[in-house]
Amino acid sequence: MAVHGVSRATRDLDLLVISPECLVPATWAALEHDGLGVSIRRGDADDPLAGAVRVTAAGDAPIDVVVGRAAWLDDAISRATGRTIEGVAVPVVAADDLILLRLYAGGPQDAWDVEQLLARGDRSMLVAAVEAALPMLPGDVGAHRRAAVE
Repeated sequence: MAVHGVSRATRDLDLLVISPECLVPATWAALEHDGLGVSIRRGDADDPLAGAVRVTAAGDAPIDVVVGRAAWLDDAISRATGRTIEGVAVPVVAADDLILLRLYAGGPQDAWDVEQLLARGDRSMLVAAVEAALPMLPGDVGAHRRAAVE
């Protein structure tokens, strides 16, 4: 959100992945061995995410690894562009893809995030891009979320 000009009170860093191996405790064993905290949460059948992993270290902002389960996320990740965040180069999803991710999640904070992203960018361009991509979202997500960007 911050990369796209939306300031929020949280200082965590969210990383989107589509690899289910991230939900396997052994994946994080080396970090835990080094003293970092690792908390794994698997999504249930109704959750739009396969799960999430929170990595914490004393005195540092947490890192949330969000594990997606939908094929359309591959496209969002492939369109990500390189940005430097606190000295580290990382791919960052485009604003329209971030809006789609928030619509997909569908929570109250996500709705606020969408409004903020629309207010900071070229609203008409973002709305057009999001509306064109809504059919890619699974199930009836696109149909129910269209009103949020209009």
